[in-house]
Amino acid sequence: MRLDFNTEDDWRMRAVLPTIKFLSCVADKIIILSHRGRPSSSPIRALARPNPPAGGEGENWRMGEFNKKFSLRKDALRLQKLLRRRVRFIPHFDFLKIKKLIIGAPAGSIFVLENLRFLKGEEENDKKFAKQLTSLGDYYVNDAFAVSHRENASVCAITEFLPSFVGLELEQEIMALSQIMKKPKRPLVIILGGVKLSDKLGIIQYFKNKTDWFLVGGAVANTLLMLKGVDVKRSVVVDRDPHEAKSFKKLLHSKKILIPADWRMKNEMILDIGSKTMEIFGQKIKNAKTIIWNGPVGLMEKKPFDKGTFAVAQAIAKNRRAFSLIGGGETVTFLKKHRLDKKFSFISTAGGAMLEFLAGKRLPGIAALQEGRASPIF
Repeated sequence: MRLDFNTEDDWRMRAVLPTIKFLSCVADKIIILSHRGRPSSSPIRALARPNPPAGGEGENWRMGEFNKKFSLRKDALRLQKLLRRRVRFIPHFDFLKIKKLIIGAPAGSIFVLENLRFLKGEEENDKKFAKQLTSLGDYYVNDAFAVSHRENASVCAITEFLPSFVGLELEQEIMALSQIMKKPKRPLVIILGGVKLSDKLGIIQYFKNKTDWFLVGGAVANTLLMLKGVDVKRSVVVDRDPHEAKSFKKLLHSKKILIPADWRMKNEMILDIGSKTMEIFGQKIKNAKTIIWNGPVGLMEKKPFDKGTFAVAQAIAKNRRAFSLIGGGETVTFLKKHRLDKKFSFISTAGGAMLEFLAGKRLPGIAALQEGRASPIF
């Protein structure tokens, strides 16, 4: 099964525990595929022996420079604690040895394979590598929504070789997001922060006639302020490219898009929204019946520049009438830190994938399940 362990803490891991526990009741063994970060190693592809058997089962994929920081060893231990049962970690990609280990293991065994991104074949969506992965199992389950917008071997190519299923968490994601896209209760307020403005353009375009307000903060807001003619000095902006700026400038004409009226600065950099903006955003959130939030509105990692993001989170938590949806790993971690996560209706395990889904885009991982050897949802 494909999971996503790419967070600072274990909240994504906890989200997929129901799927793991369900599979534990019906599967002989479970092999978990995942990743962490973007390793800078240069992977090397080599043969385990000169004449591998048909199907490539004798092929050995090994890592170049191993980066301990991105290893999944600690994730395997963390999962073991959460499940309260043994989870075996496989630190290499010698598929002959891995297969023998799995075959010889007792029924009910759970394995975690090392970080797939240590290998070129993963991010290149290599079919040969995907076939090597499928040699380890009989069925494939995708419960990694956060990476389903990427054409990776363990997300897309793998579905061509095995009967494939949608995991319980991924199913919930699709259902919740689809409902908001079809008929959201209004007023609908969408809060967009973080760094990448280009990622937000799709959702703005899709919801421009359905939403009542877009509340914008973070580097996204800095960019719009700059395009409006405000001297943002040394503030982080998304892109100073004049060609990109032309499409971004169109957003300034929309009366639905609210950019900060004031802000907090340090060292000539805008690092958070100001008190007046908090009040304006808070009022819009208070009256909303559907709220979508992606990305912090300030530098929430450092005080006192976390005040804007905290104010937004508190305002959403107080509005108990609204259906609230949040996505984005850093923002979710922030909510959990302040014990506000339980106040939200639905927490997506994804950031970029959630934005692309809500923008009406075709997610490769979901499309692969539909087009490959897919079976019905659980």
